[in-house]
Amino acid sequence: MKYLISLFFIAIMTTSLSAQNKIAFEVSFSEPQAHYVDVAMEISGLKGAYVDLKMPVWTPGSYLIREFAKNVESFEAFSTTGSALNAGKINKNTWRVNTQNNGRIKVTYRVYSFEISVRTSFVDESHAFLSPTGIFMYPDGQLNSASTITIIPYKNWTKISTGLELTGSKANTFIAPDFDVLYDSPFEIGNQDVFEFDAAGVKHEVAMYGGGNYDKEILKRDMTKIVVEQTKTFGVNPNKRYVFIVHNFNSGGGGLEHLNSTVLGASRNSYNTEAGRLRFLGLVSHEYFHLWNVKRLRPIALGPFNYDEENYTTNLWIAEGFTAYYQDIYTKRAGLQSPERYVMNLANSISLVENQPGNRVDPVSQASFDAWIKQYRPNENSANSTISYYSKGALIALIMDLEIINSTAGKSGLDEVMKAMYDEYFVKKSKGYTDAEFKAMTEKIAGKSFDAMYADYINGVKTIDYNKYLNYAGLTLIDDAAAGNDAYLGAITSLKDGKIVVTNISRQSPAWTGGLNVNDEILAMDDQRINNVSDPRLSEVEKFIANKRAGDKIRVLVNRDGRLMNIDIVLVRNPNHKFRIAAIETANPSQIAVRKRWLKIN
Repeated sequence: MKYLISLFFIAIMTTSLSAQNKIAFEVSFSEPQAHYVDVAMEISGLKGAYVDLKMPVWTPGSYLIREFAKNVESFEAFSTTGSALNAGKINKNTWRVNTQNNGRIKVTYRVYSFEISVRTSFVDESHAFLSPTGIFMYPDGQLNSASTITIIPYKNWTKISTGLELTGSKANTFIAPDFDVLYDSPFEIGNQDVFEFDAAGVKHEVAMYGGGNYDKEILKRDMTKIVVEQTKTFGVNPNKRYVFIVHNFNSGGGGLEHLNSTVLGASRNSYNTEAGRLRFLGLVSHEYFHLWNVKRLRPIALGPFNYDEENYTTNLWIAEGFTAYYQDIYTKRAGLQSPERYVMNLANSISLVENQPGNRVDPVSQASFDAWIKQYRPNENSANSTISYYSKGALIALIMDLEIINSTAGKSGLDEVMKAMYDEYFVKKSKGYTDAEFKAMTEKIAGKSFDAMYADYINGVKTIDYNKYLNYAGLTLIDDAAAGNDAYLGAITSLKDGKIVVTNISRQSPAWTGGLNVNDEILAMDDQRINNVSDPRLSEVEKFIANKRAGDKIRVLVNRDGRLMNIDIVLVRNPNHKFRIAAIETANPSQIAVRKRWLKIN
């Protein structure tokens, strides 16, 4: 992808417009209450008997084929005189227009937009959020073409927030130097609450939709701290302007990175709690760090993009996992959370990964490659068969960071690896990196081989020796559940239509080996009726198991597809971990030095 520093200089973009086919979009909203976007597309400079117009099937940063073309309706094409041109689909995401040798044509279509997420478009009478990959078509083979986008807001809508720059020649008209940039520039249109702050030499716009109990001045202060800390790592901020589009819902979350903007989901009434504030700032930190890691420093498969199909990489554990690691590192460095809280959350993250059976089945590199079929399509067996490249990748970043700091006596850490990779592959070579190149740079800075780490923890499923790395920093990982003897079934249930139904079976658990199935309705245990009472703290099944001991045999009566079955199960000791990280009282000066370098504390 072409991420030029001169991206937003109007003169350069105007030149690129004149050198290629001229493309102009006009976006309006005749029926926002019905969730439609009206798109008109004019193309001039055409040659030949036809042109194929394509809509992407996925959006960068979200690795799933979403088939955006399914939302397109009423596709029509016209000549400059207004006469209809023959047009129709030739495959799932391509429309062929018979131009009749017209050099200029107009195409109109509508897009149904009613999916709330950071990666899909949503329109109603209050606002429009446009995720460009699901709105704008491109002429086949013309991804390099520039375009203008004119927004006609609905009735009383008064504001447009986007990372694109205005042309200056027409109201509400923006310019994109190519389709990669257009597809990386979402729009928020309506009456959003907009405020600004300057940080690291960059003007930042925050566009808040949906209201909320946020304090603008506090957000400005805290977001500034994150921007400043992240910019320190790379020594440069690649933008002159950046836009946060924030959608506040009753219960919201998630984010998607873009070239000079991001879209965040948040819970509107959680800003005034410590947990809610840190959750939002962690999301800000995560998506902002993507400015460097992914949007510029990227695995080689992630750009230039093929918008027609999957773009496979084994390195999402770096692209997303390292970003997940740094999101909390930076909130700590910015003073938004204490080192103690950071370490406590780190221990919880280790528990989360190590308690997932799929962690012992699926290497994190393979989980990255399979993101297209697994990450966004979890089922009842996902926890048994795969691991998140976000959470496991963050732990790989942790042990790499500690290994580098220790091996270089504090001279370098993962920060230095990320900056060196950015300088070498984005700034100098303008290309993505291979897995081997990232490993080689890590080894160069650490001054040692990472063969074993890659073989065991990245391309393998060996349990991470956390204490090896934490001990470098005078810390130790303690499992508070190790001495317990609680009984364990290994089944998760939920209340569905008044029935207690099994929703998950943990691999190699008593429920797994005993033959309990997902979708079984549990009626009784040891001839005791299990009441369908919903308790958010403890289910009726969990209450029953809590009164048992490891080694006890129980009989479970289930309804399986209308048939009553008794299943005998022998309970075992609960294998799940509950980790915490503690300081080693006898830590030596070298260990203390590593800890201070890692946590950036005096």
